[in-house]
Amino acid sequence: MPSFDIVSEVDSHEVRNVVEQTNKEVSSRFDFKGSDARIEQSDLVLTVYADDNFKLEQILDILRTKLTKRKIDVRCLDRGNIEKVSGNKIKQTVTVKTGLEAELAKKIAKILKESKLKVQTTIQGDSLRVTGVKRDMLQEAIGIVKKAITDFPLQYQNFRD
Repeated sequence: MPSFDIVSEVDSHEVRNVVEQTNKEVSSRFDFKGSDARIEQSDLVLTVYADDNFKLEQILDILRTKLTKRKIDVRCLDRGNIEKVSGNKIKQTVTVKTGLEAELAKKIAKILKESKLKVQTTIQGDSLRVTGVKRDMLQEAIGIVKKAITDFPLQYQNFRD
C-alpha cells in the first residue's frame, strides 16, 4: 500500500554552520564594535547574548537570514524569555524545534479524518505515517495538510508506492 511520513526535521550541521556564520558577521560589523554580542550553541539550543534589545533583535535577524539562505525554515525557532545577565547585558534562549509533537500529530490525524479521504494515519514516535489505497489520495492528503498547518515546518518523506 502506498504511504508517506510527515516529519519535522532540521539538519543540526547546517544549524551549526549558521551559528558560526552569524557570529563571524556580528564580530565584523561596525555597529557591534566593542560589544560582547554572540550566539552560543548547545546541541539544538541557541543562547543569544547582546547588550540591549535592539542588538538582540539585530542578531536574531541575521540568524533568520542565514537560516533561510541554507533552506532551514525559521518557523522551527522557539524563542524563550529575555533574561538579564551581569550589568546591562541580556540573553535569550532560542530552541530549534524538531520532531512532530504528539499534540500536533493528533491534530493532523483529525484533519485528515475529517476530510473524508480514504487514508489511515499512524503516530510513530516523532513522525506520522499516512497510508492509502491510491497514490492520488496521498497527494491530496499532503495538499490538505499543507493548507491546514501553516505555523509549523513539516516535511513529507518516504513516499512509497
